[in-house]
Amino acid sequence: MAEREGVEPMDIHANIRTYLDGNGAAGGLKPDERYASFDYCYNYFRSFREQERVQELASPENIQVSCLHLGFYLASWGMLRGSSLLLQKSARYYRPVVQSVANLPMAFWDVDVDRYDDNVEMILECSRVIMQAIGQGRDATDTLVTKILLGVFGNVPAFDTYFKAGMGTYSFGRKSLRRIAEFYRANRSELDQYQIRTLDFATGQETDRVYPMAKLIDMVCFVEGMRPSPRH
Repeated sequence: MAEREGVEPMDIHANIRTYLDGNGAAGGLKPDERYASFDYCYNYFRSFREQERVQELASPENIQVSCLHLGFYLASWGMLRGSSLLLQKSARYYRPVVQSVANLPMAFWDVDVDRYDDNVEMILECSRVIMQAIGQGRDATDTLVTKILLGVFGNVPAFDTYFKAGMGTYSFGRKSLRRIAEFYRANRSELDQYQIRTLDFATGQETDRVYPMAKLIDMVCFVEGMRPSPRH
């Protein structure tokens, strides 16, 4: 159980099982279900990092596929609804984001929760670059920016309503990043037990690529925030 000041203990193992198995309308982590949209987006972008071809993400040969991967992931994860910034945009709108991703420091691709303490300023600076690229003169929400960071780099949880409720934070910034790092340190023995592998689009089978810790914490707190009774 994860102890948090002033709230009931969080059952990390139960939350992970709920995410993987599904609950209600959520089908869990299965090849054709919504949660797997993260896997396919993350696999695509991560493969370029692993092959040291990051700048090729924005090449004429790859830019369309890069935009389609990012755009569908964001749509699947709720960012193209209501009066959202992206609802009236085509996949081509994501070109500045992909170009920014291709030019961010290589070190940013290697940041995960266990390295937050030494990299907070880099995370915030890179998030500002992404915010400007996706906003293109309009305000972009923390939710949108952090979902991009999660789907592409896997190094920041998605700051949507449920995650923020589960983590007990209100906005994306230095304080919340430190809170996430503290949460990891306090619950490391439980969280480090998990080696959840991404799903491959072509086969639907597990790959050799493991979920980063930021994604694991995203899952845990997302499920926690969905609980019907107030937690904070």
